[in-house]
Amino acid sequence: MAYLISEEAQDLLKDVKKFCDNEVREQCKEYDKSGEWPKEIYDKAIEQGYQALEVPEQYGGPGLKRVDVAALIEEMAIADAGFATTISASGLAMKPVFISGTEEQKQRMCDLVLEGGLGAFCLTEPGAGSDASAGRTTAIKDGDEYVLNGRKCFITNGAVASFYCITAITDKEKGLKGISMFFVEKGTKGLSTGNHEDKMGIRTSNTCDVVLEDCRIPASALVGKEGEGFAIAMKTLDQARSWIGCIAVGIAQRGIQEAIAYGKERIQFGKPIIKNQALQFKIADMEIKTETARQMVAHALTKMDLGLPYGKESAIAKCYAGDISMDVSSEAIQIFGGYGYSREYPVEKLLRDAKIFQIFEGTNEIQRIVIANNVIGR
Repeated sequence: MAYLISEEAQDLLKDVKKFCDNEVREQCKEYDKSGEWPKEIYDKAIEQGYQALEVPEQYGGPGLKRVDVAALIEEMAIADAGFATTISASGLAMKPVFISGTEEQKQRMCDLVLEGGLGAFCLTEPGAGSDASAGRTTAIKDGDEYVLNGRKCFITNGAVASFYCITAITDKEKGLKGISMFFVEKGTKGLSTGNHEDKMGIRTSNTCDVVLEDCRIPASALVGKEGEGFAIAMKTLDQARSWIGCIAVGIAQRGIQEAIAYGKERIQFGKPIIKNQALQFKIADMEIKTETARQMVAHALTKMDLGLPYGKESAIAKCYAGDISMDVSSEAIQIFGGYGYSREYPVEKLLRDAKIFQIFEGTNEIQRIVIANNVIGR
């Protein structure tokens, strides 16, 4: 493992690898075909506490460093990117509360996670993708409550979450400063889900609409202050991008592993195809890209742990890892030749999984804008 992690994390990594080898890697093949959410796999993962890796020690969690968690998430992604996405997206939903929530909100959220719950981060809307400020979901103050109305889309974990962090407009006259963030628990009247996405890849993760129809929540559900929601969401995404890069690296690593294994077995012209320098150079380039992406992820997460600025580094990690995940998956298919194009073999799935990592949590075009603004200045 190329991450430099603690002894505790090294032990956990062995456990995660064993779990993924026994419970995830092969089992997810059928769910990739059906598109069904594999509840029994997640139930087993929750028994191991894998949904709570990002819970700090003070709230009852393991208190791991971010780089420690990254090594574990990558191992999950090597087995199945959809599985890793589900676990990581739950961590994404926790971040707004950690950034700006009250102690009561933080403890309640962590309790839900430690009890086996998952979270969902609700920002994207049908008319608000890359332009996240264009959302139309509203939150109207009514006494000591807010009433939420609107629809969020492409929400990872939407149908399986125990809690949601939701952006909504509290004052449309103030633009970005009129958007607020709310912590809403599953079962709240007026909150429902629909339009489950039949996705190209990461098919073992759940993606759906979250619908709010006169959804009444207590005023205490406000995260931070009114008008801080957009800023909280952007800070959340600044962190989340590194985790997306981490999963993309896992996909690329799986591509390398599969290409080498096949290259050693496939005999052409009387020798294993991996003996051909042309393919060895492909493997070398795949490794260069993957290790570079991994170290960029580690660098961004280390800066977070140290309390240093990390926005540019996180954007680079996400952008580069998403791009090379596609490159490496494509090269893995090339090494398999015609068999790589067949669903009987594992590498075509990697390419389908990889594509979304150039799109969600901010498209790679948006990442380049973020990077450029950091380098050039606004």
